[in-house]
Amino acid sequence: MQLIIWLLRLIVFIFLVGFAAINLENITLYYYQNQSLELPLSVVLLGFFALGVLLTIFTTPRKSGSTKK
Repeated sequence: MQLIIWLLRLIVFIFLVGFAAINLENITLYYYQNQSLELPLSVVLLGFFALGVLLTIFTTPRKSGSTKK
């Protein structure tokens, strides 16, 4: 089972590296008072993905205690 999980992780990693290699163009993010930030598309997507993961971790209720009887 551990082997399958590591293989899936490897496949996802290879996919994301390939995706990042394809999307090297810079994009401009505009925010407050005409300020802007220019970053590669892959960095922006990775940042928003990480933000989504963090929000999910912090907002998902956790089970407390063990379920052993």
